[in-house]
Amino acid sequence: MHNLSPGSGASIYVPSGNLGCTYCHAPHTGLGGMTPLWNQQLSKATYTPYASTTYHQTGNTQPPLGVTSSLCLSCHDGTVAVGQTAAYGKITTTGTWAPGDSFGQNLSSSHPFSLVTPLKDAPNLQASLVSQGKTADPLGKVNLINGNVECTSCHDPHTQSIDPIAQGFLVRNGVSGQICLACHDPNRVVQGQVNLLAGWTNSIHQSATNGVASNANVGPYPTVAQNACSSCHMDHDANGPNRLLRPATPSAPSIDTDTQACMTCHNGGTYLSPAAPNVMAEINKTSHPLPAGTNTHDAAEPAVLLNNRHATCVDCHNAHGSNQVTTFGAPPTMRVSQSGTVGVSALDGITVLTPAINQYETCLRCHGTGPGKQRLAIFGYSPMRLVSMPDTLNVIPEFSPSATSSHPVFHDRSSPLAQPSLLAYMLTLNGQPSGRTTGPRIFCSDCHNSDDNREFGGSGANGPHGSANSHILERNYQFSQAAVPGGLVTNTFPNPDLSVNGPYAMCAKCHDLNQVLANTSWNLHGDHVGTQGFSCSVCHTAHGIGTASPSVTGERLVNFDVNVVGVNGSLPLSYNRGANTCVLTCHQVAHNPDGTVTGNVHGSNPNHIKVR
Repeated sequence: MHNLSPGSGASIYVPSGNLGCTYCHAPHTGLGGMTPLWNQQLSKATYTPYASTTYHQTGNTQPPLGVTSSLCLSCHDGTVAVGQTAAYGKITTTGTWAPGDSFGQNLSSSHPFSLVTPLKDAPNLQASLVSQGKTADPLGKVNLINGNVECTSCHDPHTQSIDPIAQGFLVRNGVSGQICLACHDPNRVVQGQVNLLAGWTNSIHQSATNGVASNANVGPYPTVAQNACSSCHMDHDANGPNRLLRPATPSAPSIDTDTQACMTCHNGGTYLSPAAPNVMAEINKTSHPLPAGTNTHDAAEPAVLLNNRHATCVDCHNAHGSNQVTTFGAPPTMRVSQSGTVGVSALDGITVLTPAINQYETCLRCHGTGPGKQRLAIFGYSPMRLVSMPDTLNVIPEFSPSATSSHPVFHDRSSPLAQPSLLAYMLTLNGQPSGRTTGPRIFCSDCHNSDDNREFGGSGANGPHGSANSHILERNYQFSQAAVPGGLVTNTFPNPDLSVNGPYAMCAKCHDLNQVLANTSWNLHGDHVGTQGFSCSVCHTAHGIGTASPSVTGERLVNFDVNVVGVNGSLPLSYNRGANTCVLTCHQVAHNPDGTVTGNVHGSNPNHIKVR
């Protein structure tokens, strides 16, 4: 393309024929000075260089006029006409720039060059860059120019097809990210510092053989592995400055740039063969909120998210270290799809874990101690518990060892009490026993999961990306409600459907509802759940009871929803497991300390009825 002759493939060319090297060079009368007999008029534009919160080579520097990168920009910044020569004046050209060939003066979306020297070291850079002033390219083709990164570090302007597929004037074949890895090292360990590329060498994006369609716009090569870094990043004209991410195909301008970089392959299109899981189909349901407005993601943000709340792909996944889940290991350890992600310790909700070891540690970035949490209406009704901590959305106390009872997410919570309803194996989405035992530990994602997830028999993506059910729950879980505490309960399901589509399907994943209705664990389940059709959530909390109470101990996860259950006169709400009594008012029926109830019991008998 650089010979600018008709038929060369150049989008801007000289119709009168091939003038050879003289578009750029003049053998006797070039611009002189430090230029290589340069003939093209130099640009004197001022450029905006690359910058980001994770960029170490800080300092606003301009390429020296007439040296290395400045020569390329004399055509490619678009401020000087191609063919505006020093020796011969303006050579007539025709055509227009092809997309991506004219960079303009804002170079913040292009790979940095002409850096402030000396170069600053970082864990994700080859050690030899700073220590020896050379790259780690085994062929010796990718080089620093006078100790700096310049256009000609990656591009040879005289030879277009050194890389026969990319055809991008690359100094060597760039397949499998080889040019990028000449300067960037995913395996380097520097004490006390995080290598943001760690895990790349054995990751799915480094090794995936999925074919890539030519119109996917994720690089020139035929597979994901061969495109490597360029699957997600662009060297020029990226989707904004931070980390040079690719835009989505098809275009998705309303979506944040971090999510867009994942969408081309994970949006259910025809760009990959075989197709990757369609994660965006889940996000289009009720999902974790994507960034919008001022709550955009940034790679340098704190691990404990504060008021800037969002959930991008990269908050829960590390694209450099992620792998495909082929076998489903036992909880609580991280699934390989989340390898290399940042987490927060459950011990204090503050200590940063890089990488996180257990799945719940990643969830605690948002669902732990950070402020600014909200109960959003889009996720459905939220119970308000009788016994709760000041921050009712901090789940750490609810699952901690000090919790009276909890689902066993953080710790083994094997109960000394009989659990006759507990199934030996969790049920699949179609109600059959799965390969997962209902053992002493579970994942957050055993409840909060895509409603068609692959692990439990569906065809969709695993994990809490989005669900047709409230609270991003894997299965249906209905909440009884009341206009006032103690008043008539709505959302009731008498003689409930016990199938996988029923109102208590989420509980039925691990609990045999037939046992519940048969009163094997409590002698009035059948009446409250089967006859009256009250939701489990009226009496039971789903996570755990995070603080002790003299009136409600939290055994069996009993912790009343005070939006539904009210007080009985002046008596405090209470539950006594030993005596099998409650003191409260529910559905206009008063439950008394002696075990009797008062009111329109079951809609017919106004007399006191002894409960046993």
